[in-house]
Amino acid sequence: MGTRTDEDRGLHRRESASYRDPAGFVFHADGRIRRAVTEYGLAPYRAVRATGLIDRLIASGALLPEKEIATELEGQPDVRLVLEHPRLPFVSYPYEWPFRALRAAALLHLDVQLESLDAGVMLTDATAYNVQFVGARPVFIDHLAFRPYRDGELWAGRHQFCEQFLHPLLLQSLLGIPFQSWYRGRLDGVPGDEVAHLLRWRHRLQWNVFTNVVLPARLQRLAGRRAVERRVARARMPRAALREMLVSLRAWIARIEPRGLDRTTWAAYDATVPGEEAQAIAAFVDEFVRRVMPRTLWDLGCNAGRYGEVALAAGAGYVVGLDSDAGALDRAFARAQDRGLALLPLLVDLVNPSPSQGWRGVERESLAARGPADALLAIAVIHHLAIARNVPLEEIVELFTGLAPEGVVGFVPPADARAQALFRGREEIFRAYTLENFLARLQSRARIVRQQPLPGGHRVLVWYSTR
Repeated sequence: MGTRTDEDRGLHRRESASYRDPAGFVFHADGRIRRAVTEYGLAPYRAVRATGLIDRLIASGALLPEKEIATELEGQPDVRLVLEHPRLPFVSYPYEWPFRALRAAALLHLDVQLESLDAGVMLTDATAYNVQFVGARPVFIDHLAFRPYRDGELWAGRHQFCEQFLHPLLLQSLLGIPFQSWYRGRLDGVPGDEVAHLLRWRHRLQWNVFTNVVLPARLQRLAGRRAVERRVARARMPRAALREMLVSLRAWIARIEPRGLDRTTWAAYDATVPGEEAQAIAAFVDEFVRRVMPRTLWDLGCNAGRYGEVALAAGAGYVVGLDSDAGALDRAFARAQDRGLALLPLLVDLVNPSPSQGWRGVERESLAARGPADALLAIAVIHHLAIARNVPLEEIVELFTGLAPEGVVGFVPPADARAQALFRGREEIFRAYTLENFLARLQSRARIVRQQPLPGGHRVLVWYSTR
């Protein structure tokens, strides 16, 4: 839950993404996260609460905890109840998630819907934005997205679930097309007709693809016709059949695997780093974290999450790993998931990071607005920004020191053997790209705490502090 908010008499600050639901809204007060429940939402909330479902979901870790703290909110006469939730360590969005994260979020959503259905409850929608992550563990965050089940009703959220979960997953799984940029360009997800246009015949003939993508896309073209609308209005589905459909969809999504992520440019980078160098980096990161003790650390160019894990072991509270290589991120998420790490890997291009966007330009916060972090790592990033992307050193230094007051930056010079391909033919750019120039730029904005050459090459680690 972010920090961009609307002021209301100075008493609370409403979350910028919480404005659509008449049942209530999320707001910030005294550094705490709270949810107001309106007159409209109180009866469904109480009815669902009485089933015991909310307590069971919280106990299992599927739903964010809640505590009732008040029955009114000053300046809001329609509010009948106020809940308090724990603050999430970091807010992320589906267009930043690696494939495994989106799949995990989809499975959680279906698990919550299935358990709700068994309790005589339905979810009001199927938006992916109702899921957040704590490390690699997805958690459902919308306590007002539940209402009593109506006998014979269809799954109202199916279309939204497909656009925001299933279709993006299928782009990567069937076609090897990364979904993140498409998703970021259309915050409501990926339309079914657009996916259907891209599918080969062998895909269309698969039963799950035909029934969940091809056929709905054809029916969508008939929407608005009176005969079709009347038929939809009369349609009924027994609860057992609805449950069976959800179980089948869940089993299929659990089997979906990404295509092409093992062949991305940096997916296997970890294996190319000599052992002695990796150990020296790990020791430097370990000392840095033990000295700084950051609650939140951003690992820029995190690759498979190796040094983020080192930072956590040394005492970092939470690590957000950022990388633009989907294959590397896939491995980082698997690492976090398998080892239960407080590490959240996100697909972010530092030259084109997630902007503030959505309704009125603030519904989804920019990456920078969700910072700053307490500390950062940028072990092997600077040469990619300066040489491959033509970003001046002074701009890079300004970025790093603005994102975190303490950090470790790895400088990779043109003489480095592993980076030769990157520098080849770019001589006109790296004339100003020298360690001396980098240090001078850094010292204009921060204090250099420590500087250490790495064994076996020309790379140097630099620890800076703006404090």
